[in-house]
Amino acid sequence: MQKRHGATVSELAAIGSAVAGFTFWVLADSSVKLVGQSGLPPYEMVAFLGLFMALFLAIYGVARRQIQLLRPHRLGRQVARACLDMANNVCVVIALRHLTLTLFYILVFMAPMVIALLSAVFLREGLSWKKTVAIVSGFAGVVIAVHPWSSAHEGDWIGFGACMVCVACFSVNMVWSRVLTRTETPESLAFFSGLVTAVAGFALMTLVHAEPLTVTLTAGLFAMGMFCALGTLCFYIAVKHTSAANVSQYHYTQLLTGAVVSYLVWHDKPGWYVVMGGLLILTSGLYVAVSAREVVPLTEGS
Repeated sequence: MQKRHGATVSELAAIGSAVAGFTFWVLADSSVKLVGQSGLPPYEMVAFLGLFMALFLAIYGVARRQIQLLRPHRLGRQVARACLDMANNVCVVIALRHLTLTLFYILVFMAPMVIALLSAVFLREGLSWKKTVAIVSGFAGVVIAVHPWSSAHEGDWIGFGACMVCVACFSVNMVWSRVLTRTETPESLAFFSGLVTAVAGFALMTLVHAEPLTVTLTAGLFAMGMFCALGTLCFYIAVKHTSAANVSQYHYTQLLTGAVVSYLVWHDKPGWYVVMGGLLILTSGLYVAVSAREVVPLTEGS
């Protein structure tokens, strides 16, 4: 009885860590949206995001005397994967400049469905007819949320296009990570992704253009990296104490948290099309996540 009670407490703590992690990622995205309103180039924003995230993960590794977990084993594959991650982060910055936070989360929740399709094609994982219906329903929900037949929109086509690139890069990234985690630790993937993003971003700042930073902007950039790193660490803690399938279900709390933050900060109210499309995507995505035999981590900071 005592052992069962201890397991229950551990699982509840894991769920709490998962919810905290997904909430931190909402705060990171909110910081991205706030800083993005200043007009900073996207590559400059992701450069500091990568820098601060890598610094936080390095400090965490040193504090726990687990710095060896950050070392990559297959450098070339890590670089290629990190480039996908940087493209995803740049498109997140662009998308959040053109979409409300609520609509952004509704659209990026296509990712679990795209991952299921890619896994069926490239990893030879089964795709039942029920999961196929859920995926088709999810894409129908996206069409309803965007509602191109209506003149009233919560975003524009630049934001929609950037969001689609986000989903594509992220989904390929996650399916590939399923293979990479056979030799690489999750901590190493996150740390090296931040490091490569920082190097590439600062190189572009040197070669192209860099906007001067104020104290307020620097604080916002610091918050982006801090919240992203905290979300990543909470996610890792959660999956150590419960199944990835259990953790992934709480990813959808971001829709509620994002809607609350969007209303409090930007006074955005989702329209009926967005609500109906969001509910359809939410139901479909949850079914795909729960029915998956092996669920991939759904975000690394977007």
